[in-house]
Amino acid sequence: MGDLGFWALAHEDPEHLALVAPDGTEYSAGELLGRANQVVHGLRGLNLKPGDRVATLLPNGVEMFEVYLAALQAGWYLVPINHHLVGPEVAYILKDCEAKAFIAHERFVDIALDAAEEAELASSICFGVGDIVGFSSYARMRDTQPTTDPENRTIGDVMNYTSGTTGNPKGVYRALSGLSPEEAALSQSGILFLFGIQPQDDNVHIVGSPLYHTAVMRFSGASIHLGHTIVVMDKWLPEEMLQLIEKYRVTTSHMVPTQFHRLLALPEDVRSPYDVSSLRHMIHAAAPCPVDVKHQMIAWWGDAIDEYYAASEGGGTLVSAQEWLTKPGTVGKAWPISEIAIFDDDDNRVDEPGVIGTVYMSMQTGDFEYHKDEKKTKSNRIGKFFTVGDVGFIDEDGFLFLRDRKIDMIISGGANIYPAEIENVLLGHPKVGDAAVFGIPHDDWGEEVKAVIEPADGVEASDELATEILEFCATRLAKFKTPKSIDFTTDMPRDPNGKLYKRKLRDPYWEGREKI
Repeated sequence: MGDLGFWALAHEDPEHLALVAPDGTEYSAGELLGRANQVVHGLRGLNLKPGDRVATLLPNGVEMFEVYLAALQAGWYLVPINHHLVGPEVAYILKDCEAKAFIAHERFVDIALDAAEEAELASSICFGVGDIVGFSSYARMRDTQPTTDPENRTIGDVMNYTSGTTGNPKGVYRALSGLSPEEAALSQSGILFLFGIQPQDDNVHIVGSPLYHTAVMRFSGASIHLGHTIVVMDKWLPEEMLQLIEKYRVTTSHMVPTQFHRLLALPEDVRSPYDVSSLRHMIHAAAPCPVDVKHQMIAWWGDAIDEYYAASEGGGTLVSAQEWLTKPGTVGKAWPISEIAIFDDDDNRVDEPGVIGTVYMSMQTGDFEYHKDEKKTKSNRIGKFFTVGDVGFIDEDGFLFLRDRKIDMIISGGANIYPAEIENVLLGHPKVGDAAVFGIPHDDWGEEVKAVIEPADGVEASDELATEILEFCATRLAKFKTPKSIDFTTDMPRDPNGKLYKRKLRDPYWEGREKI
């Protein structure tokens, strides 16, 4: 396969199993390339040109990979939109990215129709996977085209939109290189090389999180270019993942700590019979992983547990299981192509180990800007460094430890309190299924610590349970960090990638008050 990636593989070994769809349908590399070629021909009929944006509102499935591979060889930007958003939020992204084509699944018909109408998209550029009245048929657009390689192929990219925890989301834009898809194929796989993952024929990558997420798409795409088989899950279920790992001899995945927590919640007699000996690199990120949870996962999956820290904008750090065991809680050392630094509130770099400040990262390649937002692009930078607002410190050996997002930090009586530390303790209680901690108004202290708990399966919320959890915290946390009260919820506002929308929990407590 050399360094030419999926494009060469599909021609040289068209029968290679490239993708297993959620319904079990198998697609060879030749079939997948043919379908992607058809999409290029079809959308070029709308006069799409290099640099144009193709937006999707799709669940995990073969169509997402078809459009991804089409964009990558036609010079387009793929804009995968979170299908948990509502119509106006989707419309904002469609307008902001100036979508020249919009492909949506019938599962999200109401959202898609509302968004297309509000964004004033012409029906001729809207395509439905399945039946969406008023949209053209995606299948007809694709299947009426030839499967031959298109002419004038040039590399495209993915332009993800940030989650918008504050204000509207922004597209993370990178200029296109102008290289051919073959010339750029090696760089498409670079993220996996950082973890020592090679183009081995027996590697199998399982996709358990939504492909609209930056890392999930990047890791899956990189796996395709290294010739790995992709096994796609529509909805992630812990036991189903174990079944698929055993069936397809899965070797790699991109995961989040919430999934680890739910896997460990399976009864021992349910999870232990599954053969997971094929696992090599089960890479996790996106949220802090409680130390106890990671210890248990390493005990179960061994050296296969890798971790990194990065963002849609770039990154980052990485740490192996063995390194982590010597530095529990770390997210690792800087990538060879990155640099990590800590800056204080006056934008001065902090070189002293162990001092907490804002975490900044530098990338030597792939500089980015926020689409149509020069002010935001500049506001999160100091020289060559950028930040996404995380707080942490670097120890004497160069390992980064995160404390929290700066926006989530609680200031109570002048003390800085980091919710992630408290959440990790809460998740160590066997009756806690999920936890969120944030500050709420207090007349004397400014803020006090509030915890919202989703009880574990089969556990009922009660005053007695709240008391039990608070007593548990009191033996593990300083008094000023211990939650002053607990509320319960049946539905923690997380997206399937583990991203917690804490603002949805916090805002009601601050209604009519100014957040300090």
